Amino acid sequence: MKPEELLKSLAKKEGFDLAGIAIATDADGFSHLQDWLDSGLHGQMEYMAEYRTAYQHPNSILKDVKSILMVAYNYKTELPTPEKPNMARVARYAQGTDYHLILWNKLNNVLKNFRIEHASVNGRGVVDTTPLLERDFARRAGLGWIGKNTMLIHKKLGSFILLGALLLDMELEPDLPSLTSHCGTCTACLDACPTQAFISPKKLDARKCISYLTIEHKTDIPENLREGIQDWIQGCDICQDVCPWNRKTPDGEDWKNYFNPGQAFLDPLEVLSLTQEEFRLRFKKTALWRPRMNRVFRNACIVLGNIGNESHLKTLEGLSENPEPLIANAALWALAQIKKKISGKQEDQSCSPQL
Repeated sequence: MKPEELLKSLAKKEGFDLAGIAIATDADGFSHLQDWLDSGLHGQMEYMAEYRTAYQHPNSILKDVKSILMVAYNYKTELPTPEKPNMARVARYAQGTDYHLILWNKLNNVLKNFRIEHASVNGRGVVDTTPLLERDFARRAGLGWIGKNTMLIHKKLGSFILLGALLLDMELEPDLPSLTSHCGTCTACLDACPTQAFISPKKLDARKCISYLTIEHKTDIPENLREGIQDWIQGCDICQDVCPWNRKTPDGEDWKNYFNPGQAFLDPLEVLSLTQEEFRLRFKKTALWRPRMNRVFRNACIVLGNIGNESHLKTLEGLSENPEPLIANAALWALAQIKKKISGKQEDQSCSPQL
């Protein structure tokens, strides 16, 4: 079996839904990344600016890299019904075991099994914690096109796919790249964003993106963006949910082994009642561990400010005195929002005609 065929076969055995090979040269979108960083659209993701030159070529990750096996992992699932009202939404990718742990393990297995026949090859499996423009190389490997919402889209699997890469110091025959876009005149993703994070097709202002705000943004979320966060406690799927290419895509078969239906929706009050140790035990091996407890609590308070009611006031009043300003400030804002809604209802009732 050719090494290219062996790699793809091993990837499919590990549960990856797509696999393709790209030549390891300069990333196609590096100049776009430079412009994006120079415009400050990355917000508080300082690591991207700090390592900007490393994104130019994958040899910053593996010195003698010649080829990259790009893989895609389908994480779409049928969402359960929320157990009760006033639940917070979690983005699909975070509704189970941390995908980094899943994909790293699978990529390492591919490399280990590939070395049985090609012992001298050196490689490194990466997900999204290294300076690699994964979508550029996935497009180059024929796995799809980059849509107007900046996500990689595949005709059959849509965009609910996680990308991984196996860098190898071995010359391999590359697959044909995806050269055409199939978004057409559709702007559903751009129009649906509650915070208007898209400046133009394929150009995202991360500082307004709900996923960025709930995960990467370390300080107080700007007040003008808080209502737009709606009921999202971690991440956001809106620009993918409205995409026509995701309407009839299949669920991820392998992801079912890691999906936790109890993590699709979270009770903000329950989350806010957790101690540090309880938070660690519950979320340590999930994507909710990345923003840590303070940011998740901040997000939960903002969700309550958007969807909460009088029954949530006591919890928020207690959190408004939290020694952590990030939590206290969000709780104070949520209190004001709920009291405003209560006051508005009372005014409406007092103005209604008496029969």
